Amino acid sequence: MVSEKLARRYATAAFSLANDGGAVDRVGDDLATIAAAIASDAQTREFFLSPVVDRAQKENMLLEAFAGRTHDVALHVVLLLVRKHRERILGTLLDEYRKLQQHATGAEPLTIATARRIDDRAFAALVDRLQRIYGKRFDATQTVDASLIGGIRILMGDRLVDGTIAGQLDALARTLFAHN
Repeated sequence: MVSEKLARRYATAAFSLANDGGAVDRVGDDLATIAAAIASDAQTREFFLSPVVDRAQKENMLLEAFAGRTHDVALHVVLLLVRKHRERILGTLLDEYRKLQQHATGAEPLTIATARRIDDRAFAALVDRLQRIYGKRFDATQTVDASLIGGIRILMGDRLVDGTIAGQLDALARTLFAHN
């Protein structure tokens, strides 16, 4: 996808500048803050994404809202997107930046989905066990999905381990329909 490739270039440049300044986490957090502020309100999002709104007006709004409150690298990346008419890739840029952060720490993404939230101690124990089994470090997140009914779904990078009741029922249905 063209926008993903373009966003990766911007993210790589931003990451390099942040890394040189020892502010990788701060820049990532500030990019997320700016993106969230823009996305949080329909009028703000429309203003930011509109091709009709004057670029200088957008830049002034961003400077008023974020100058001195966010790292210069984060702010100037967003200002550059505005100048280049590429505001729409901000979310993808943030995703790509987060991937670079994970790669730099040697951690792989891990998502654990359950029907109900598991307590922090059990979650940490599960992540620790997976790290020992696979010999990797994970950047783990927990999601709650009531449609799973019960069990657990683990997504490690592009590998899916589905131990949910819903997943087992889907597998059973596929088996039954395949034999008809």
